[in-house]
Amino acid sequence: MSIKDHLFIKGFKHIKFNQTEFSSEEMVNKSESFYQWMNIRRSVREFSDKPVPKEVIENIIKTASTAPSGAHKQPWTFCIISNPILKSEIRKAAELEEKESYENRMSDRWLKDLEHLGTDMNKPFLEIAPWLIVVFKRAFEYDENGEKYNNYYVNESVGLAAGMLITAIHNAGLATLTHTPSPMRFLSKILDRPDNERPFLLLPVGYANDPVFVPDLKRKKLNEISKFYE
Repeated sequence: MSIKDHLFIKGFKHIKFNQTEFSSEEMVNKSESFYQWMNIRRSVREFSDKPVPKEVIENIIKTASTAPSGAHKQPWTFCIISNPILKSEIRKAAELEEKESYENRMSDRWLKDLEHLGTDMNKPFLEIAPWLIVVFKRAFEYDENGEKYNNYYVNESVGLAAGMLITAIHNAGLATLTHTPSPMRFLSKILDRPDNERPFLLLPVGYANDPVFVPDLKRKKLNEISKFYE
């Protein structure tokens, strides 16, 4: 296939990808420093109400949107909330679901596994953090005639975007928490989302409270999470 053929495949324009190359030493150093930076990332449940510029949140969302997706359908919507009335509504609805989960849905083993994290049904951070980001997955779309058509690998695609979102939040020097009250249908109702969107993840975003204390967790070692075939 010629270069010209590469540029137009079935009518779709392609552009040349310019990759930045580093020496082996630079790659090792960059990968090590990035690992060390990400390794200090922690989920926090106590936030400051210190304001965070909207432009920072916009850049974080744009970063998340660079994630790969099935057939490049980008099956996600990010709803960003700073309105205190909406935040209060979300907290009340989330705590109702959490109360039901802690009292009736969760098994004894699940509750025991959560003990060392110090979690409970109370979620004040949903009102205190200056921003809430709700990630919705778009299960399908409507065409110009109102007919439904499916997106592809929706959970995988939105999961990738959520991971990049969390990384971008940490990179900006902010804290977050992956909050998944189940079920989360109340988010669709409060935020008046269309029927093709499903709540996927709720993240409070802001500065960690000072001081804030987190569990002294130990991450699995490399040989526990990987297997090299050389």
